[in-house]
Amino acid sequence: MNEVFRSSRVKDVFTPDEVIFNEKGVTFKINQLIGGSESFVFYQDISGVEIDNGLFFSIIRVIPRARPEIVIENFTKGDAQEIKRLILERV
Repeated sequence: MNEVFRSSRVKDVFTPDEVIFNEKGVTFKINQLIGGSESFVFYQDISGVEIDNGLFFSIIRVIPRARPEIVIENFTKGDAQEIKRLILERV
């Protein structure tokens, strides 16, 4: 059960961020032209999910326990809501 969501290529043509769901947790890949970061969080370690909606795109803030929040950008509003729903139903 691997589900992958990618941020919009309209705002970030070369390095879209990714959210990858698997059975135990979620991987957040924040890509940049040079480097980037990847964070894995177990579902039980997530204390909340917030969405900041812009005019066309959304920013998703995942709040893990005992770690700094993870911010992923440029997702469509529909994808952001679906990511939030999938995370919260597994927490």
